[in-house]
Amino acid sequence: MKYPVYERFYTWQGEGVHLGRAAYFIRLYGCPQKCFWCDSAGTWHPEFRPPQVGLYSAQELAEFVRQESPEGAIVVLTGGEPILFDLKELTDALHVLGRKVHLETSGIAPLRGDLDWVTLSPKPFGMPPLREIVELTDEVKIIVHDPSDLDAGLQVLSGLPEEAMIWLHPEWSRAREKDMTVLNLITHAVKQNPRLRAGYQMHKAYRADDLDPHSDKRQIPLGGNPELGV
Repeated sequence: MKYPVYERFYTWQGEGVHLGRAAYFIRLYGCPQKCFWCDSAGTWHPEFRPPQVGLYSAQELAEFVRQESPEGAIVVLTGGEPILFDLKELTDALHVLGRKVHLETSGIAPLRGDLDWVTLSPKPFGMPPLREIVELTDEVKIIVHDPSDLDAGLQVLSGLPEEAMIWLHPEWSRAREKDMTVLNLITHAVKQNPRLRAGYQMHKAYRADDLDPHSDKRQIPLGGNPELGV
């Protein structure tokens, strides 16, 4: 099994329950969702596809993790959409190193692999998550670009474990521009339903990912749309 790797880098987790934890990210290439505000559009947009997408075995990736991050750093498999791939060899190789392995996914395919943490980011305007993935979820991250996104995201969570956290994240262009319609919507929602939590992409405020030489430094517009900026 060879995995198409868009980028890999060592930084810290900028979102959710594990905010601030040292984390090695493996970002896989390919995604059918094509979110118009995607902040990793280079993983699927034809105009921003990198000149070369490396193909690596599970053992090669595990060796990168061992060499480029210390023991105790978690490993985050993200994308693109990593759940499209059979992750069993990769998760097994990372567990041999003693690493906890986290997954960030929109949940659109069966899960193949042993994960220690599953973060579900549903895209109800595209392909909704499978119920079997919702039932395995440890935390949810709903991206709010306009008010309708909040209810749409909540409606596809049938079967979500009671203990799973539900985060509401302002989509980055809304957060960056301090769009108070979206920000106030999240604030009111959290105040009305204490199970919900207000989130933010803290790593972007720090620009933490930029410090690793392997991260993609290209200025790619959100979703490949120049009007949304980067």
